[in-house]
Amino acid sequence: MPIKQTLHKGLVPVHIFTDDIQHEAIQQLINIANLPIVHPHIAAMPDVHAGIGATVGSVIPTRSAIIPAAVGVDIGCGMNAVRTTLTASQLPDSLARLRSAIEASIPVGFEQHDWDKVRGSAHGRVGRPLNDRLDRIVAKHQGIMKMQRKFAQTWICQIGTLGGGNHFIEICLDEDQRVWVMLHSGSRGIGNVIGRYFIAAAKKDMARHHLHVPDKDLSYFSEGSQWFDDYVEAVEWAQDYALINRSEMLRRTLDVLAQHLPAFKLDGEAIICHHNYVARETHGNELLYVTRKGAISARAGELGIIPGSMGATSYIVRGKGNPESFCSCSHGAGRRMSRTEAKRRFDRFDLADQTDGIECRKDAGVIDEIPAAYKDIDAVMAHQSDLVEVVHTLRQVICVKG
Repeated sequence: MPIKQTLHKGLVPVHIFTDDIQHEAIQQLINIANLPIVHPHIAAMPDVHAGIGATVGSVIPTRSAIIPAAVGVDIGCGMNAVRTTLTASQLPDSLARLRSAIEASIPVGFEQHDWDKVRGSAHGRVGRPLNDRLDRIVAKHQGIMKMQRKFAQTWICQIGTLGGGNHFIEICLDEDQRVWVMLHSGSRGIGNVIGRYFIAAAKKDMARHHLHVPDKDLSYFSEGSQWFDDYVEAVEWAQDYALINRSEMLRRTLDVLAQHLPAFKLDGEAIICHHNYVARETHGNELLYVTRKGAISARAGELGIIPGSMGATSYIVRGKGNPESFCSCSHGAGRRMSRTEAKRRFDRFDLADQTDGIECRKDAGVIDEIPAAYKDIDAVMAHQSDLVEVVHTLRQVICVKG
């Protein structure tokens, strides 16, 4: 389907690829469209919903400036997926032991790897390429270090950890009953600290220069300023950290499968995609800073991952390179209701019913992630048929959440 609606209430138009959108999200998109740095339009993906300042499921191109809150605090959050040579028939009848083994290998929620075991180990060396770069950033912005307790230990100990919320590790089956590993996480505590630090700095900087924005969370840094250069350096570091974090989790998950299942190989390269990030890209012969807040790159021929909820289908897709979306597509189903509302409406019995047949947590601690709290992934996919084509359809049999 083509663009469902276009808003003309700002300095630039907003192209929306769905008719299922909240009033609050529409107002946020209008606010962004009224920023003088945005050009030539904004694209809202089919999973669009209200966020903090910037709308989740939006693609925001800017000239010579970046909005830190649009990138957000889970910088570099994204997904990895890889297909194995295993088939459904090679999985055990009971998957509980396999889920427990993954959870034992990869800390979830607020847990992290133990410092005494990480220090001087192979795990600790995984983050070594990031050390010097982070030292340079913190030397200029010591407030980053002050915002996180046991700073030096925490970011290293959180490499290869899941976190909570909508982050997950899943074992899935495709249409041919082939086994996939798919996971979703980001830059953990250090990404959150970097994001909050520079969002606050942008607000102060805008106030200092007496510049007005429709929402203070849309404060931005202009190219050529010291703040801009330092933010770009920090955000690129956090995006690289997120890649390493997911890579380590994928390695650990595959090691668990190797210990508990018949011998297997990987069938092709892992698919990797950020969906909270900023990158310099050329669109319409113009170099822009493109921020994808809850959206993935979908250039022609590029493979991507679009997950449903913890009880719904997920998709491996191939991009069509649609210029109207800045070669982008949705990053998932998108929330239909807030976490608070989900907890109010549903209980653990609803969760058990909606995740029937899936080996996963079914307790009160993950009710906010219940499938009914999300949009219908198939409706989302139908609205972006001109952005991507489906390559594989995945259904999870194990879902690990924090």
